[in-house]
Amino acid sequence: MQKKRLKLKKQAQRYIIIIIALIIFTIIGVKCYKTYKYHQTNTYHLLQKGYNNDEVNLITTKANDAIDYILNNEYNPKIISIINEKYFLAKNLEKYLDFWQKQEDEELKDIIAMVNTHANEKWYTEKLETDINKNEKMLVNKFYALNENYAPKNLKNISLDYSYGTEGENKLIDYAYDAFQDLWQSANKEGYYLMVTSSYRTYEEQKEIYDYRKETQGERKADETAARPGNSEHQTGLVVDMTSIKEPSSTEFKESNAYKWLQENAYKYGFIERYPENKTYITGYEPESWHWRYVGKEIAKAMHEEQITFDEYYAFYLE
Repeated sequence: MQKKRLKLKKQAQRYIIIIIALIIFTIIGVKCYKTYKYHQTNTYHLLQKGYNNDEVNLITTKANDAIDYILNNEYNPKIISIINEKYFLAKNLEKYLDFWQKQEDEELKDIIAMVNTHANEKWYTEKLETDINKNEKMLVNKFYALNENYAPKNLKNISLDYSYGTEGENKLIDYAYDAFQDLWQSANKEGYYLMVTSSYRTYEEQKEIYDYRKETQGERKADETAARPGNSEHQTGLVVDMTSIKEPSSTEFKESNAYKWLQENAYKYGFIERYPENKTYITGYEPESWHWRYVGKEIAKAMHEEQITFDEYYAFYLE
């Protein structure tokens, strides 16, 4: 009986040793597997490239879509500077770096803005189709164009009480017109009598304007002051050119209190100054104090707060 007990005790000890060994091997195996898996992660490879923990966190948080490009190149501190910019888009990382190398004197924020809006390219070289399904959010500029058959629905005649020309000559899409009337009434209460000088134009009407300027001033000058047909915001039915009854010329209006009122208040009614000062490198147009575009109150408010053009807003938030 005693021998049997000793035998059972030895068997139990062997089993315990085997179990302990299995546990140890399992722990070691799990640890080795975790180490192996970690070595396959982007975090590990980025650290091996020379990026520190904060930089790795930044890259994996904001630039994960560009991770392959980053991993296929050597450590580059410029990448971190670019990713830290507010309007950084991961899809454009390589373009930012290429353009920055060519334009080393440009501020980084401008590099970002120009690449995002295609303004790093020659005007009209890239032909993109305007998404008309975005309605008041649609983008029309020197890259995004409407086709010659596009005409907005629900156009309304702007009253001659606040527009020059003949009855029906000036039009806006109905919801933009309603917003314009609210804006006009508020401005009028402040003592500013705004007058619309131009609004909706067909593709053909814009073609006539552009062709005339091209013939009389040359293509380069024409492109600075007029949109090519299809590339004019006026075709959207969302734009009014306006001055005031006291300052009817664009030169006078630019220096007027009425213009200052619009700069400070138009966004409350959904209108934006489409081609502001110091943004020609983004918009492609010299400043136009008279050109106001309806985008809706939400977007207009965001643009006013962030002090960006619609081109920049569209690229970062809508495109």
